[in-house]
Amino acid sequence: MATPLIVNVVELLRWPGTTKDVVLSIASTDLEFGESRISDEPIDVNLHLEALSNGVTVNGTTSATWVGECRRCLAPMSDRMTVELSELYQQIPDDSEAYAINNDQINLLPMVRENLLLAVPLGPLCREDCPGFCPQCGKDLSQTACSCDNSVVDPRWAALETLKGALKDPS
Repeated sequence: MATPLIVNVVELLRWPGTTKDVVLSIASTDLEFGESRISDEPIDVNLHLEALSNGVTVNGTTSATWVGECRRCLAPMSDRMTVELSELYQQIPDDSEAYAINNDQINLLPMVRENLLLAVPLGPLCREDCPGFCPQCGKDLSQTACSCDNSVVDPRWAALETLKGALKDPS
């Protein structure tokens, strides 16, 4: 399957300092995210390629929409993220983080895919002060308050409460 993210760099490699821009919008299905948290909305790619004596640098941004759930109340969430990219492609990679140039072409797809997946928030919050669920009755505290007694101390921490009281009253 041909991908718009395979770029022929034969002209770039002939003359160091030569540049090329890649600006396009691609379907998220082209990047094969599978069950990840990247939405089906188009992904915007805006890259600037520059030839060096030992390879090609790729700088720019890519934007995509992530989807997920609030880690406290499980409310559905989504947001647009923009990821800054700066990578190196080399004929024979001498750096473990450099990508390879194969047959005078660079495949930008793995680089874009990896950077987007690494930028997805792992534990997003719908809002900073989200109260989440009541640990006793399970009500969503961001929707309604509950009448549970939250002063009950977990028995595993009871010994620390006793110690705390002893430290306050040294007699």
